[in-house]
Amino acid sequence: MSKEFAVIGLGRFGGSICRALAEQGMEVMAIDSNEDRVNEFSTIASHAVVGDTTDESVLKSLGIRNFDHVIVAIGEDIQASILTTLILKELGVNNITVKAQNDYHEKVLRKIGADQVVHPERDMGRRIAHNIVSNNVLDYLELSDEHSIVEIVANNRIQGNSIIDLDIRAKYGINIVAIKRGNEIIVSPQANEFIQSGDILIVIGADADINRFEKKMML
Repeated sequence: MSKEFAVIGLGRFGGSICRALAEQGMEVMAIDSNEDRVNEFSTIASHAVVGDTTDESVLKSLGIRNFDHVIVAIGEDIQASILTTLILKELGVNNITVKAQNDYHEKVLRKIGADQVVHPERDMGRRIAHNIVSNNVLDYLELSDEHSIVEIVANNRIQGNSIIDLDIRAKYGINIVAIKRGNEIIVSPQANEFIQSGDILIVIGADADINRFEKKMML
């Protein structure tokens, strides 16, 4: 059974979420105060509506509390973002994700009850920087301010060694949670699993420990 989503703010971030949800077959209501943007998504979203979401009566008329998840992707107008989030919370929306412009914006959003706060520009910047610094890193997902999941291509220094030989957990405090090998994914690999040429290691741990592993083993 598909979930129902509402995306408020149809800029680059909100628009990309709206498209992705629609492509996955989800019911999506697209909302923006800009009529041109709404018209652009009229054939993409299930419903596209022009509306001022800082007006409680507008959100009530849209039945916003009936949606499973509301994403507030309002761009530069921090006041509108905060007020919209506050109204959504007061109306009893169960799951609210909000795009933050900066750390202060995030603090306010969390205080008024946002369930998830995202920093797409900051997070993508970190991700790209991490990939640029290390040629072996394919992908990087930040779990918290200090912990991440990273995809690392196995190099000549570790190929042919078993996981127990490398003793990565004891030496570096990180865990190999899976290995991508061609079209196969080995989840929770055994200690006697040998690293092969072309393997992609999916490791999880503290950023400092992952960086230490990269510098010692992957350069």
